[in-house]
Amino acid sequence: MKLYSYWRSSAAYRVRIALNLKGAAYEIVPVSLIKDGGEQHAPWFTALNANAAVPVLALDDGTILTQSLAIIDYLNDVMPEPAFLPREPLERAKVQAAALLIACDIHPLNNTRVLQRLRAQFGAPEPEVVTWMRHWMGSGLAAYSRSIAPDAPFSFGPKPGLADICLVPQLANARRWGLDLAGLERLTDIERRCLERDAFARAAPQAQPDAPPDRAG
Repeated sequence: MKLYSYWRSSAAYRVRIALNLKGAAYEIVPVSLIKDGGEQHAPWFTALNANAAVPVLALDDGTILTQSLAIIDYLNDVMPEPAFLPREPLERAKVQAAALLIACDIHPLNNTRVLQRLRAQFGAPEPEVVTWMRHWMGSGLAAYSRSIAPDAPFSFGPKPGLADICLVPQLANARRWGLDLAGLERLTDIERRCLERDAFARAAPQAQPDAPPDRAG
């Protein structure tokens, strides 16, 4: 498999974690979201994903999958262990809701193309753009912290699952933009436990082949 990825993309980060947790063999194909106006807009890439966004997972038979949560759902179906979701319908819905809170409510409002539009079309100065991001990340992560299991080592149990796969990249993005994480210690504790695991550590932005030399680790 080939994963078309950008080192700092939260959505691609989710899929890297999922692939690593499943023990899947894959090759990273870097797609710069900033070089020459963004390689995601190049014809060779829009032929893979008309929405001009990473991640894209190319299966060994040439099938193309897009959208991080759809890719993760596919991986969870074809590689059942470790399971990312509970089998019990109500518990499964709770985990999915927490994951979607991040992927659909928080992340889109601090996505690169949204921020570019704020700057270019509305003339928002950079401090206001950063304030915008911090507001939506802060309110969303606070809501997430109230929606998860109160005492489990991870968001919903003894092992990381779909919600944690979404949480860790979002916290990395929050730190990038200087969000004050005071009051979210439950989430940073979960993050620490996740990053102690090789699957999460290998998926981290600084561990990617396209990370700038000053960010690589």
